[in-house]
Amino acid sequence: MFSTPFLDIAPLTGADGCVRLPGSKSISNRVLLLAGLSAGTTTLHDLLDSDDTQVMLDALRALGCTIEREGERVRVTGLAGRLAVRHARLFLGNAGTAMRPLTAALALLTAAQGGDFELAGVERMHERPIGDLVDALRAFGCQIDELGAAGYPPLRVHGGTLDLSRPIRVRGDVSSQFLTALLLALPLVTTDRAVSVEVEGELISRPYVEITIRLLARFGVTIQHEAWQRFTIPPRSAAGAFRSPGDVHVEGDASSASYFIALGAIAASDGKRIRIEGVGSDSIQGDIAFTDAAEAMGADITRGANWLEVRRGRWPLRAIRLDCNHMPDAAMTLAAMALYADGTTRLDNIASWRVKETDRIAAMATELRKLGATVVEGADVIEVAPPAQWRAAAVHTYDDHRMAMCLSLAALNPLAGADPGVPVRILDPRCVGKTFPDYFETLFGVVQAEPAAIPVITVDGPSASGKGTLAAALATALGFHYLDSGALYRATALAALQAGIADDDRVALARLGANLDLRFAAGATLLEGVDVTDALRREEVGAMASRISAGPELRDALRALQLSFRRLPGLVADGRDMGSVIFPDAQLKVFLTASAEERAARRHKQLISKGFSANIEGLLADLQARDARDRNRAVSPLAPATDALLLDNSGLTIEASVAQVLAWWQERSPFR
Repeated sequence: MFSTPFLDIAPLTGADGCVRLPGSKSISNRVLLLAGLSAGTTTLHDLLDSDDTQVMLDALRALGCTIEREGERVRVTGLAGRLAVRHARLFLGNAGTAMRPLTAALALLTAAQGGDFELAGVERMHERPIGDLVDALRAFGCQIDELGAAGYPPLRVHGGTLDLSRPIRVRGDVSSQFLTALLLALPLVTTDRAVSVEVEGELISRPYVEITIRLLARFGVTIQHEAWQRFTIPPRSAAGAFRSPGDVHVEGDASSASYFIALGAIAASDGKRIRIEGVGSDSIQGDIAFTDAAEAMGADITRGANWLEVRRGRWPLRAIRLDCNHMPDAAMTLAAMALYADGTTRLDNIASWRVKETDRIAAMATELRKLGATVVEGADVIEVAPPAQWRAAAVHTYDDHRMAMCLSLAALNPLAGADPGVPVRILDPRCVGKTFPDYFETLFGVVQAEPAAIPVITVDGPSASGKGTLAAALATALGFHYLDSGALYRATALAALQAGIADDDRVALARLGANLDLRFAAGATLLEGVDVTDALRREEVGAMASRISAGPELRDALRALQLSFRRLPGLVADGRDMGSVIFPDAQLKVFLTASAEERAARRHKQLISKGFSANIEGLLADLQARDARDRNRAVSPLAPATDALLLDNSGLTIEASVAQVLAWWQERSPFR
């Protein structure tokens, strides 16, 4: 998952490939809670690994459940409907799918069995309404204190006297999670008679309630309903409320599928396609209806039981008007698709957007306008007309995962006629960890951009100037790929030393370099899968690398490998000729300068810290000799590119050097 404060997405020109979806958040947190409340052990397969499921897992552990991981499986040994602890403080982040049902379950259990629990979350969770659920639970006799603003978390639940003799009413027009919470919790406390829940107002997001009912049936509880307005929970059986089904497989997240369905509809043309695995025609999730809406806008979709294939059909997309009550989360993606339509798209009946992770109607309107779209918002409606003139924009995500994923689709603007295409900056891309931690990595794996549009920063300089340390830190700060070009030559030198190839055998060295199996992963350099990070720093390896790097045959052999590192979202490359020869069109070129004495001291300190013996006088003489060789070689002599910015880092910390280069980068950015 990207951990950077912002992520720049270059203008994208196409899409093709296969995507495997993470598990459904709605299903994952429901089955986690059901497994935690059941008797026995439930093994969950393909469970979503995200912020929301993590807070649910933490809560279940705090309540006394046993959680075990076996590879990608999670085993939950439940409480059999009995509280194992009677006091706990639960932190539930911004996960409504954890806060609402846990509030209901603990309120009812403490009323029946005693106990005292506090439930809190992040600041935004304390702005998301829960008053209608609290009112319904109080009507059952539960004692609930609102520890902040009335009608909002944080909450304290602590005892009461249950009265299940009459139907309980709960509003359905704010959030279906209130009804879902009651349906998941009430089987814990029903006795010899059924309990009824009646919905006041229109039930929004009905498909999510359908998911709840189907999952309850898997755990042994059959809910009856009358026209989705009155729900009946059966009497509790002698075996207890919930019975573990043993194994549960979580299907892929249909809401997450919407971004890639939209991607295929916009960008998979000329024989390309986006294949989505993990959800299909057999899905139990209401958001699978997004496929119908996407087809109405022009997508060409083929369905299988557990997969979808999407291609561009009609282009531009068709503007539509749609009641989105049944799929409010996925409907956000339609607002992004509207950027590529032939008129104004209107999405109705979306009042629930305003009480989600953020006020999504206001947020979407604000950010789409930044891109150039014309947007009209109402209490429960949004209208979007595509930009007449696309603008590069740094879009806020409001700590809302769906805002980040929807707005990433704006980078496809070259396909809507933006010329030149404009990049999009996603502020706080980390928020996708709520449901799809690897979203951006997955996106970059199936989209294309013109190579010249993919940003590159080059950091060149003499040996031991600190260019590798600086470049790696820059790549981390920006979320870019990293190329240590010197490592390619050092790896070739190491492989040559191991194979007994002489440094003047240019043909053999070129053959070796052309077949180099070199990867950078988690701060390590892997040669044929073996970590050679420290071996590459040995002096004899560095000396040979300096000698063989002058050979044109080897440089040509490694050129294609170096160019292949230019991948989305961008690249930071360090070496001696990255800006002058390999990436002459790089958007920012930096050339480090530092005295030979300062560089010798740095190299001496580095070697000593790694346990290698070293002599500073010898290191200085070697560096001076390398500098002379590198400056005077016939092929790619060491010299700054004509448009490089010089950075003398002799007296700078790495943090100061990084800050300076990032400041230069920001000055050249359209988001400055």
